[in-house]
Amino acid sequence: MQTFQSNGVEIAYVDFEPLTEDRGEPIVLVHGFASTHAVNWLFTQWVKTLTEDGRRVIVFDNRGHGQSAKLYDPALYSLDLMAGDVAHLLDHLSIARADVMGYSLGGRIATLLALTAPERVRSLILGGIGENLIEDSGLPRGLAEAMEAERIEDIDDSTLKIFRGFAESTRSDLAALAACARGPRRALGPELLAQIAVPTLICVGTRDDVAGDPHPLADFFPNVTIVDIPGRDHNRAVGDRIYKQAALEFLDTRP
Repeated sequence: MQTFQSNGVEIAYVDFEPLTEDRGEPIVLVHGFASTHAVNWLFTQWVKTLTEDGRRVIVFDNRGHGQSAKLYDPALYSLDLMAGDVAHLLDHLSIARADVMGYSLGGRIATLLALTAPERVRSLILGGIGENLIEDSGLPRGLAEAMEAERIEDIDDSTLKIFRGFAESTRSDLAALAACARGPRRALGPELLAQIAVPTLICVGTRDDVAGDPHPLADFFPNVTIVDIPGRDHNRAVGDRIYKQAALEFLDTRP
């Protein structure tokens, strides 16, 4: 991976060239909490799918994750700062505008980028994002404490135990993730979502209790398509073929 400085924070990224010469249009992929660019986008074959479709694919590790800098001050994990990392990566690569796809926490980051720097976002693809986007801060209560628990067996809540097990499987820095979980968060209300004019695709598993029902969001995004991923929960939806097919069709037809 290569690295660059985003306001003094080292961010690791990979820039994949398209495998065909049809388009070369750039798309930035933003992974979720406790994940990495590899777990979210390489292992699930997303990079292969998109580069074979003729797209330039940029992936990176969010601050506190993967090979990017580990920070232990919760204030350094505000969504504004994390969305700023995406904008600074585009600046570093001299990309004026890109499609942006985010999953789970990455979807929140992508949404905030579309709000704070709309000129940088050509279209928005949100995976694992439902009505919880507007109802609460998006991360389960007690998540920081789950990251700090001495043993996973000490965690009673089944959802928190799944998050902790996932964090261990990705060999994450648990203290950095605890700080990330405590970072400043805000619900994105309907009045904000109504400002997002770019074409938007939302894909959520029908068994995704973490994201919540995505269909209420249709009342708030001005230009949105919502696709259900049958039988998939939050962790299993990310690599689903229905999600990939919906994204490819969306990218082919959006202006």
